Amino acid sequence: MIERLFPDKEVDKVESIGLKDLMDQGIKGVIIDIDNTISEWKLDPTENVAAWLEMLKSNGIKICLVSNNRRIRAEKLSRKLEVHAIYSAFKPRRKAFISAITLMGIKASETAVVGDQIFTDIYGGNRLNMFTIYVRPIADRDHWFVKIKRPFEKYVLAKFRVRDFEQKERRLMWKVSSGERKLKKH
Repeated sequence: MIERLFPDKEVDKVESIGLKDLMDQGIKGVIIDIDNTISEWKLDPTENVAAWLEMLKSNGIKICLVSNNRRIRAEKLSRKLEVHAIYSAFKPRRKAFISAITLMGIKASETAVVGDQIFTDIYGGNRLNMFTIYVRPIADRDHWFVKIKRPFEKYVLAKFRVRDFEQKERRLMWKVSSGERKLKKH
């Protein structure tokens, strides 16, 4: 069922995600990917992104970076941005997502997952019934194995954009039941 890969929302850049939108969804914490989501590959986030993250924090939204990156990169950004970070996450596996909500002290239903990859960030968040936000990649530069997945992601996003949302109810039922099942196992 391709709907399992659909995000709840799609934006051009993280700064486009409004505080009111998050609060209207009951979001108390955000799990955010690093590369091509808040920064270009191997670079630091821009001042605009850092200001957006600071705005979230100052309004009570908790933040945890969750990345398949190595420890050095994640910890460096964690210190710089003063947020939690989980590295070597092996997304879309649920362990890192559950660790992030535990660190933030919130429930999965109060969490948004923000990322540029459908098969890791979005699918991983959907599996636990988190609110998922797809961010278009900042740059074309990607790791070689991510480049292989991009055409498949484009296909999924094309279906997401044109699909008549009759399937929305079926997708929502799957997210809820999947989230309950996965969280009970932990």
